[in-house]
Amino acid sequence: MMNRRESLKLMAIASLAVAVPGCTLGKVDEAALKAEQAAADGGLKGYKPTHLSAHEYATVTVLVDLIIPADDRSGSASEAAVPLFIDFMMGDAPELQEPMHEGLVWIDDVSKSLHGATFADSTMDQQMSFLDQIAFPESVAAGMEKGVEFFNTLRDLTASGFWSSKMGMMDLNYTGNTPQGSWDGCSHEAMAHLGLSYEG
Repeated sequence: MMNRRESLKLMAIASLAVAVPGCTLGKVDEAALKAEQAAADGGLKGYKPTHLSAHEYATVTVLVDLIIPADDRSGSASEAAVPLFIDFMMGDAPELQEPMHEGLVWIDDVSKSLHGATFADSTMDQQMSFLDQIAFPESVAAGMEKGVEFFNTLRDLTASGFWSSKMGMMDLNYTGNTPQGSWDGCSHEAMAHLGLSYEG
């Protein structure tokens, strides 16, 4: 039987798996464990990426933190080792390497043409303005389609890495398979919404 944690992971990677068939739940689990171990061994700052250049890694770090910033519930995506996770995923699912490298080059090229600086070196307002142009597929401007495809993949990777991390599980208040003292069933509102009732 699938537990809640596995269900959450499957939901997080479902669209990623459609876009990149090599991205399976097993590979997500493996990359998440590697990222957690690498962060524990050398710290987040000490990690040397294997599949991303130093500049690409810095850009990914900025991007994932714009996708999942720190809030009053948890830290940001980079604090949950998501950039490490993405680097490991590129090794475990080599199909990701080309779209990631090409997407990061595209992001920098367009950022330079818009703002005269790479994405990571742009101001936060410029970064947010740029992402607004590629984050919503239904309203993408002509010529920005490649960015939408890249951003969708990156967003799915970010969600997969974050929700597979300890921080992501804590953010969801996931407690594992813990026994409950009692269960009073679904609320009457929830049952009514489903068109069901407790009365025979």
